Amino acid sequence: MSQFFTLHPTHPELRLIKRAAEIVRSGGVIAYPTDSCYALGCHIGDKAAMERIRRIRQVDERHHFTLVCRDLSDIGNYAKVDNAQYRWLRAHTPGAYTFILKATRELPRRLAHPKRATIGVRVPLHPVASMLLAELREPLLSSTLILPGQTQPLNDAFEIRDALEHQLDLILDGGACGIEPTTVIDLSTDMPTLVRHGKGDISAFGLAEQE
Repeated sequence: MSQFFTLHPTHPELRLIKRAAEIVRSGGVIAYPTDSCYALGCHIGDKAAMERIRRIRQVDERHHFTLVCRDLSDIGNYAKVDNAQYRWLRAHTPGAYTFILKATRELPRRLAHPKRATIGVRVPLHPVASMLLAELREPLLSSTLILPGQTQPLNDAFEIRDALEHQLDLILDGGACGIEPTTVIDLSTDMPTLVRHGKGDISAFGLAEQE
């Protein structure tokens, strides 16, 4: 049965954040709020926890996981970023965007897309997520909390507990944070490509909604 921490949405309690970081480091899978919607997260180096997220989401090895990072320096450790890509990242992070980039050699191969050698990265603008990342001092391997057969993420921590309390180690209740996932932009090629239009505005990228 999962633990359940109720946090102040703008001033999270440090002792609870520290305990959440300990649970992640020890192999736990958590649900946590972001600036777009709730997400599932685990330690970047824990293969077993990663497979648990796959089972919850019912996705295969082609599923693009996201490294949720503290800042741009974290991104540069795991993804290849040239000058043009850096300008895009600097202009739109933190925020409700996920960017697909080529993985560096430092990224464990099991985290990258098996055919494209890419990884999703983002920097969230949410006090709970930001404080947790600061405490961890490394990215959180994450996936949007959309249950199998559903089209929208879960938005209420109590609903998450009802659905997943026997599959998660911790639920961080930061209040409702929306049901719109991030906008996903592929920056791994010469020009930005829209993968998913979510909460983040796409106009600055010169992109249009795909039919």
